Amino acid sequence: MKKILVVCGNGLGSSMMVEMNVNSILKDMNVEADVSHTDLTTAKTERADLFIGSEDILGTIDDGSRNIALLNNLLDKEELRRVLEERL
Repeated sequence: MKKILVVCGNGLGSSMMVEMNVNSILKDMNVEADVSHTDLTTAKTERADLFIGSEDILGTIDDGSRNIALLNNLLDKEELRRVLEERL
């Protein structure tokens, strides 16, 4: 099963909302994945098949070895759907 990690600065508000949207979109797509959210510091040590977040946050952990999806607007469900369709 794929693991998706949604990352924000503190791992509370915005990442939790994006996680809920990811789960909803994956359900519509008939895709199973383990989705969770976390803060930036913890994300640096986590393993996942896909990291989702804003460029200003995830740009700091993008070392070329991670599958990172950068969102322009965290609350744009259509952008999130496009990212998930492209990356999964």
